[in-house]
Amino acid sequence: MSYNIEDLKTLMARLRDPDTGCPWDTKQTFRTIVPHTLEEAHEVADTIEREDYAHLKEELGDLLFQVIFYSQLGQEQDLFDFDAVVHTLVRKLVRRHPHVFPDGTLESRVDPDNRPTDEWIAASWERIKAEERAEKGKTEPAQPASRLDDIPASLPALTRADKLQRRASRHGFDWPDIEPVFDKLQEEIAELKVAWQNAQQDLAARDEVEDELGDLMFVCVNLARFLKVNPEQALRRTNRKFEARFRAIEDVLREQGRDMDDESLEALDEIWNRVKGVERSHET
Repeated sequence: MSYNIEDLKTLMARLRDPDTGCPWDTKQTFRTIVPHTLEEAHEVADTIEREDYAHLKEELGDLLFQVIFYSQLGQEQDLFDFDAVVHTLVRKLVRRHPHVFPDGTLESRVDPDNRPTDEWIAASWERIKAEERAEKGKTEPAQPASRLDDIPASLPALTRADKLQRRASRHGFDWPDIEPVFDKLQEEIAELKVAWQNAQQDLAARDEVEDELGDLMFVCVNLARFLKVNPEQALRRTNRKFEARFRAIEDVLREQGRDMDDESLEALDEIWNRVKGVERSHET
């Protein structure tokens, strides 16, 4: 027997049944599920980055369950249901891809011998997004419209910085090339050093350190954008590399009957460099 999306919707309704459902599931709200949604999304990303495709199906299922959960809550409150979520998504994607669905219907097809140019597609995308922002503004409290309005404030900081910069760049607010970004990086490092020195004399200046560190990280995201590197993925990759090397140090010490907490920094550095050397030899 193979289960389908209707079975998943039935399961979710059963879990939320106030009389016979799961006590934990029946207590949940939109807000209480959010941390679990973020966790499941990160687990999907981690599984892909580790190329653990044998378990990707399971992780994607966990993430899908979050959508089903929100949809069940919406249905219970007469806000929306899963079918409405799917309908809204398909309608939006058809509208945003006139270069694939030229008549604005799922059935329409573009002429493969007369496809729009990349420039037309990019301009069309920006026009449609602007129309969506304007339409969304009609249903929200009045406030000055901005080209940044639809970038969620709840995104991870590195991801949001990247999106803010990309959006600004599309409207002409950007460095002309990568060289000024390198210069700005050095400038922000110098300003951070000054802020740190000031904070040694005045604890009230700690906010300045945080501010300058934020500026430095923002420039790093800009640099990543020019290098065509995703900053979130780059940092996650470095985290994995650090973790692997640290675990390797622990393994070496364990094999030698030594305790890391009793070792000097010099001894740990020596093992760290040996581990890096082994990595390089494997790469070549």
